[in-house]
Amino acid sequence: MIAEDAETAEHRCPVEGGELAVRTTGEGPHLLLVPGGTGAADSFRALVKLVRTDFTVITYDRRGHFASTDTTTGPVPVPLQADDALAVLDHVAGSGPVSMFGTSAGALIGLDLVARYPDRVTTFVAHEPPAIQLMPDAAGILEAAAAQVRLARSGDLMGAVTRFADGIAGAALPDLPHLRLPNESDWLRLFDRELTEFFDYLPDLRALRRTNTEIVPVAGEASRGWYHYQPAKILALELGLPFTETPGAHLAPQRNPAKFAAALKDLLANA
Repeated sequence: MIAEDAETAEHRCPVEGGELAVRTTGEGPHLLLVPGGTGAADSFRALVKLVRTDFTVITYDRRGHFASTDTTTGPVPVPLQADDALAVLDHVAGSGPVSMFGTSAGALIGLDLVARYPDRVTTFVAHEPPAIQLMPDAAGILEAAAAQVRLARSGDLMGAVTRFADGIAGAALPDLPHLRLPNESDWLRLFDRELTEFFDYLPDLRALRRTNTEIVPVAGEASRGWYHYQPAKILALELGLPFTETPGAHLAPQRNPAKFAAALKDLLANA
């Protein structure tokens, strides 16, 4: 049994145009967790404590977020972020077998990785990937995202974040006066350089059908009826794979970590 204060090793992983802050903890086979949102390894803090008894867990801050650096400019394409995730795997795990979990934008990053590097990951659990381009009714969602980007770039970052959160099951911000937005630079980076890239990204279905990776598309039971639920179901249908519901909603890895960790371990064990 791993103690509550189990040691966490910190690494610096060089990537094209930057350096990633990487952490590892636990014991057993390697499991890489790829964050969505503002790209924080800390978003998995509670989940890591619950799965590190079974895995050597790898987390990292996405490029340009928090303790990771980025010297590039302009949009940050999904394939570049997937190359970053691969660099983390190579840096920590070498060429050995690795499982992977990605949530939200992190699930898109994982899909790109397993499509282009079909032998690198054994099992990939893709939790609510916002693969909007797979949806037949994508236009309204894309228009809303474009409006959020315009708000953020015009200086109304709180307005952009509020609209963004209102569209996600269980993520709406409290209606409080003088609410302070934490990590403003990371939110601005998401809207200014990443969000359009994520929503414009179309997974390579042909490559995903050929990959050796066991792909497990999942969405939260409390996300039914929200735009981020449907793409996982469509992905499963397109790939001829089972679709699975997991506990909670879009932020379940953070807000329902105990139930979500149990479900994740079960999915990885039975893939």
